Amino acid sequence: MSDVTRVYLITGFLGSGKTTYLNRIINRFPKDQKLTLLVNEFGEVGVDGTLVEGDDIDMMEISKGSIFCVCVKTDFIKGLYELNTKVQPDVLLIESTGVANPSDLKKDLQLPIFNDRFAFKQQFCIIDAAHFLDAYGAFASIEKQIASSSVFIINKTDLASSETIENIKNVVREFHPGPSFFETTYTEIPLEQFFDFDPAFQDDATEEAGEQSRQKVPKLSEEQLDQFIDDMLDSPDLEITPPDALVSVAYQWNGGNVDQVKDMAESIPSSVVRAKGFVEDTDGTLLFNYVMGTWTLEPADLRTDRIKHKNVVVFIGPPESMEQIAAAVKAGNWTSKGVFQPF
Repeated sequence: MSDVTRVYLITGFLGSGKTTYLNRIINRFPKDQKLTLLVNEFGEVGVDGTLVEGDDIDMMEISKGSIFCVCVKTDFIKGLYELNTKVQPDVLLIESTGVANPSDLKKDLQLPIFNDRFAFKQQFCIIDAAHFLDAYGAFASIEKQIASSSVFIINKTDLASSETIENIKNVVREFHPGPSFFETTYTEIPLEQFFDFDPAFQDDATEEAGEQSRQKVPKLSEEQLDQFIDDMLDSPDLEITPPDALVSVAYQWNGGNVDQVKDMAESIPSSVVRAKGFVEDTDGTLLFNYVMGTWTLEPADLRTDRIKHKNVVVFIGPPESMEQIAAAVKAGNWTSKGVFQPF
C-alpha cells in the first residue's frame, strides 16, 4: 500500500460517457493495488453507481448535488478524511456530477487535515460530440470543466460530423493553447498514457510526497472535524451555489406496457438535459437513457440484485421544465417521488 493516494478526476457534462470511461479504467486496474471510487450524482436518487462494474470495488456514492459546492461539500470532505485515515487507497477515481464546477478540487485535496495524503494526477473532460455545442454557453459548468481540465476525450464521434468536432476543438482551444485531444467512441483511449497498470507502481513524485505524509498528525475527533468543515464553509472563497440552476425529479413507474416508457420519452420537453433509470419489462430489466433529446431503451447487462432503484427514472432540467415533465408522464402509470433542488 502506498503512503500517498493518486487522484484522478473524471468530469464532463451530463450524459457524456463518464461512467463508461470509469469502467474502462476499473477493468485494467491491477489487482494488487487498492482502488477507491467516489461517484457523485446530481439527483437525489443515484443511478450511475449501479452501472459501475466489479462487485468488489470500494465505492463511495454522494448524491443530492455537486461535491464541489456547499450543498454536499461536508459529505465530500468527510469522505476524503475517512479515505485518509482508514481506507488509504493507492488510487482514488472521482466521477463528478455532470454539472460540477471542479475548479476547487486541487485546493480541497491540500487541506491540512489530509496531511499530504492526496497527489492530484490528472483531470479528464469527457465531451459528448453530438450535444456539446448545444450545451456550451447554456451551462456555466461546462466552461468551468474545460478551463480546469488537461485531457479532452471527444466521445461519440460517430454521431457528429468532422466539422462539428473541429468546432468543439476550437472552443476548447479558447481556454488552452495546446490541449490534448482524443477522438473516440465509447471513451476508448490508450489508458497506459495516463495510468501505470504495472503491479505496485509508485512514481518518484508520489514517493517524495509520501515521505511528507509519514509525519502523521493526531486524528481529529468528530467534533473537531465538524468544526474544521464549518470554518471552511465560512470562507469567502468557497463556491456557495451550484454553477447552473438545474433541479431533478424522480418518477416511479408502476408497471404495465413498456410502451408507456417510450411514449414518455417522446414527450420529454427539449429543455430537459438528462434522464436515466431502470425499468422492468416482461423480458427483463431495461436501462432508459436520455441526453438532450436523444434516448435509448436497452437491456441492462446487470444482475437484478445490484439495481437499487427499480422502475424509477430521474430527470434533470431547469425548474420550469418540471411541469412539462409531469405532463409527459401523465398518460402512463407514473407516480412522482418529489423534486430535488440542491440550492
